[in-house]
Amino acid sequence: MGNLNFIVGSEKDKERLKGIQAKKSADVSVDDLEFLAARIRQNVIEMIHRANSGHPGGPLGLADIYAYLYFKVLKFDTENRDHLLISNGHVCAVRYSAMALRGQIEEEELATFRALGSRLQGHPSTKFLPLVENSSGSLGQGLANASGLALGLRVQKNSGRVFLGMSDGECQEGMTWEAAMAASHNKLTNLHPFLDFNNIQIDGKVEHVMGVEPLDKKFASFGWDVRIADGHDFSAIGDAFSWSLENSERPKIILFKTVLGKGVSFMENNPDWHGTPPNKEKRDAAMAELLKAG
Repeated sequence: MGNLNFIVGSEKDKERLKGIQAKKSADVSVDDLEFLAARIRQNVIEMIHRANSGHPGGPLGLADIYAYLYFKVLKFDTENRDHLLISNGHVCAVRYSAMALRGQIEEEELATFRALGSRLQGHPSTKFLPLVENSSGSLGQGLANASGLALGLRVQKNSGRVFLGMSDGECQEGMTWEAAMAASHNKLTNLHPFLDFNNIQIDGKVEHVMGVEPLDKKFASFGWDVRIADGHDFSAIGDAFSWSLENSERPKIILFKTVLGKGVSFMENNPDWHGTPPNKEKRDAAMAELLKAG
């Protein structure tokens, strides 16, 4: 197993991470979240560079959301624990990094990302790592997966909550809308999806490949409550998740406006970085920006 000590950083940084891990969620500050999001982005770049394979743009854009989710929202240590599924499995580097920072896996294991036989596959697999909840790769299946789990938990009278990460491009898939209709019909208020709304997919801008707008009105027409929020503002992220978790008679979805490649200037809003690993020159340039920001 390789090591990521140059990402883990100084002894001071290591102690700070341990301190954050020991805090109750209510005590995790905005400064803590900024530290965690920067660390996630650094890990993402190094993981994908080492593997020479993967998708940097989406994970960089989701780092703030996953830092908040893992340290302020998700509950893993109760009988009726929370569940997190991801439909857009290609962004899994952000989840693996958040899991490592939370202490669910060793941070050094991130160095095995996409390696043959690694638990950290390029698309999450429950066969290799059951902690990821669902295997994903083919887009458009996540909302149906999560809806089935939410319905099953309700039948079992289990109060665990089901969170789902999904993407705007996969809303081109019909299965997404079948699941949206089913979730509304079954009033799955224990289901909490959030959508990466960056308007970029592997072939370019979503609006050019096959437009999905207006997403808010489309979900509303299927019987959902919808909130659009800034996916890079921790106050907005917190308000959105709090809104999602309020009692309701209808399912809710958060559309997080994000910037693909956030934090690395030459990657931001550039479809070329949806699924292109950085070479050493680009890795070094990206890390210089991220280490300065962190």
